[in-house]
Amino acid sequence: MTTEALQPSPGSGTASGGADPAPVVRVRDLVREFDDGRVKALRGVTFDVPSGELLVLIGLSGSGKSTLLRHINGLVTPTSGEVEVLGQRVDQLKGGDLRALRRRVGFIFQQFHLVGRATALENVLTGALGRLRGPRYGVLTYPNRMRREAFEQLDRVGLADQAFQRADTLSGGQQQRVAIARTLFQQPEVVLADEPVASLDPESSHAVMEVLFSVCQEDGLTVLCSLHQVDLALGWADRMIGLRAGEIVLDQRAKGLSDADARNVYRRVDPGTAPAEDDAEPTHAPQTSAEAG
Repeated sequence: MTTEALQPSPGSGTASGGADPAPVVRVRDLVREFDDGRVKALRGVTFDVPSGELLVLIGLSGSGKSTLLRHINGLVTPTSGEVEVLGQRVDQLKGGDLRALRRRVGFIFQQFHLVGRATALENVLTGALGRLRGPRYGVLTYPNRMRREAFEQLDRVGLADQAFQRADTLSGGQQQRVAIARTLFQQPEVVLADEPVASLDPESSHAVMEVLFSVCQEDGLTVLCSLHQVDLALGWADRMIGLRAGEIVLDQRAKGLSDADARNVYRRVDPGTAPAEDDAEPTHAPQTSAEAG
């Protein structure tokens, strides 16, 4: 299949087309340039995400997936274009308004960002810091109700028996499940996940993605997740968007999409036109997205 065949129809906001309710995430003509315009990480990206959709972003490293997710959470400011989340223009928010929006948008990072010396339960409780006044030191400084809720989230991801285990003694897959529980405890309406299983072995990757997508479906959350594993994406996604050199080259429902068509997104481009690696982009990684900003 050619690149042209993979292109979404002009002006289409969703893969299914037709009239839809107001989208939870709305991106219009998003452009992000670095190095005084010599590097284009995103090139006129446009799409909508309706409530409750599980959207997976695929593409080579450096295709713009991480940069796109960071725009949606306000970690990066666009060169031009618009980013709207939950009815608010993220690219125009600052200070307290941006922090308030981030409390409604959970972010799961590739490297977990747990406090190693703290227990799994303490790490989950930090997901509520955006809802509390003042600092908290240790499990007992949180209200009883929150401690019960945090334990319930650990139970949902299969780690109730590890609640009082230090995070740095857990396996990589267990640590990412703790990070998922922390994000759920934040009570987000939108969940962003940036290559959440990139550092895990295949067996752990499948287990973590099953937990992530299952609990998000149960809670009716809107999910945008970047992945390299096409089989995982096809197995769980409602819809897939493929990025190549900062442009959308695929926007389709996952059901009925062939493995070959999905993998065609990974066809390499001329090195002279490819954007910089996503991971090279300057950014900060807050411990929880509720604290970001």
